[in-house]
Amino acid sequence: MNEDEVLTTLKILIIGESGVGKSSLLLRFTDDTFDPDQPATIGVDFKVKTLTVDGNKAKLAIWDTAGQERFRTLTPSYYRGAQGVILVYDVSNRQTFQKLDMWLNEVDTFTTKSDIVKMLVGNKIDMEKREVDRETGLKFARKHAMLFIEASAKTKEGVQVAFEELVEKIIQTPGLWDSDSSGLTLGDKMNQPTGNCASYCSLT
Repeated sequence: MNEDEVLTTLKILIIGESGVGKSSLLLRFTDDTFDPDQPATIGVDFKVKTLTVDGNKAKLAIWDTAGQERFRTLTPSYYRGAQGVILVYDVSNRQTFQKLDMWLNEVDTFTTKSDIVKMLVGNKIDMEKREVDRETGLKFARKHAMLFIEASAKTKEGVQVAFEELVEKIIQTPGLWDSDSSGLTLGDKMNQPTGNCASYCSLT
């Protein structure tokens, strides 16, 4: 692949509670593999994949972050310069959904780009037991101006689409990834949170 063909390099984060399937989603997307015994991520994992969306080729630098509390001290460096973030919860575990406010608050605290694109992914829809229905996830995503999809790293359903839609939204926001642009673009204005609170308001 000719390096000149790449439109941009994007930094994407995958965050959420431990055990929701962040690493499994990443491996399914980058390597098309699934390991039911995937070990917990220690600190941060990192993978690169090139994706073509609407004729635009983007190189994705995807950071898979640990969900455990003891790794939170590494957090600020994860977020620096990121254009997109995927928040993952487990549809069969309500507690992982209830922790999303905390993760969103972390994004607003540490991100260096106010118009960062957020995607909410309800993972493990292949599980028989479901504690969070689709409507609940969709409502949360709308409330916080996030993209939303349900997926299964095990069956592949929704995984490719999640990354494609995230990248498409980022590319549609030139001021987010185009370093040559100056000032506030229309895309920036469209991505601003609604209401009186700017990107640093507490969501708890």
